[in-house]
Amino acid sequence: MTGLLTRLIGSLALAGALAAPAAARADSLDTAFDRTFGTELRAPPEVVSTVRPWAPTPSASAPSVDVYGGGLEAQLATYADAGQGRIGVAALDLASGRMVSVLGDQPFPMASTSKIAIVATYLDGVDRGRWKLSDQFPLMVPVRSARFSSAVAPVRPGQQMSAQSLIELAITRSDNAATDALLAAVGGPAAVNRWMRSAGLKGLRLDRDIATLVRDDGEHDPARTVDLRDSATPVAMVQLLSGLYQGRWLSAQSRAVLIGAMERCVTGKNRMRALLPTDARVAHKTGTLNNTASDVGIINTPDGRAIAVAIYVTGQGGKANRAARIASIARVVYDGYLTESSSLRRTASR
Repeated sequence: MTGLLTRLIGSLALAGALAAPAAARADSLDTAFDRTFGTELRAPPEVVSTVRPWAPTPSASAPSVDVYGGGLEAQLATYADAGQGRIGVAALDLASGRMVSVLGDQPFPMASTSKIAIVATYLDGVDRGRWKLSDQFPLMVPVRSARFSSAVAPVRPGQQMSAQSLIELAITRSDNAATDALLAAVGGPAAVNRWMRSAGLKGLRLDRDIATLVRDDGEHDPARTVDLRDSATPVAMVQLLSGLYQGRWLSAQSRAVLIGAMERCVTGKNRMRALLPTDARVAHKTGTLNNTASDVGIINTPDGRAIAVAIYVTGQGGKANRAARIASIARVVYDGYLTESSSLRRTASR
């Protein structure tokens, strides 16, 4: 009897898992996906353990670092309120070492912010003599296929391009086919994960190529569900950004290639850069998937400081609201560190 019951439960779980893709198929990429959540049985069996529901708690918006007077942390907690969807923020002043965060240790969808790690992995290979920036690779162009119809979405080789050109497209224009070309060249997601682990980075993981990630987007609502696949914590992303900016893992030449491309990024004009002063320089990378938007990068202030920032926003009622929340948070971070720096200078001069 026990064995029969076990088999019956297993069959029901399998049926629920197979039903989810069909239900999700009817929804657009920016719909709330309310109908597709509420039970882990809807996830494919192999990924159930990587997905968990999330609900805000009274302490969900509390900063995860010690308060330095309370000003900046209190403002961040207000602007990153999780009532309309999870918001994760981490920021680090590279001059003072002062970090602030809200939900900084919680995983969020990396989306296209993962392209920074993919490019860094290739550039590390250049530094080690494995590849050159002039090496030619074909674009990996997606081939139409049904969602969840295969573990890896089919692609076909496209135009041959130099690695230098692929990096420029991947970072400045968030080109997916160029990114997957670089990802295939380095050896896939596992190679990127090895590079991140060798750099001592935790809280970042890549599971799928971009073609598969985009094709199967919408399986889970990131505003109410934590999916560990292809995720980053804001604190871990800030650690990646700061290490790359400070030249911790790449040669000066490779660092210049990556940071230079991030400075030329043309996506997300209504996100991190939108409310910053015109004399603040930003090197960044955006990310967008179902019900989530992000922007991560380095803000260079007019007085010569650099601030590493990672902002991941879910929910908020739509694309425009997510972008506006990112812009507001970036300005809060900028003004907060500027105020603290000015205060410290006045105190030191007394």
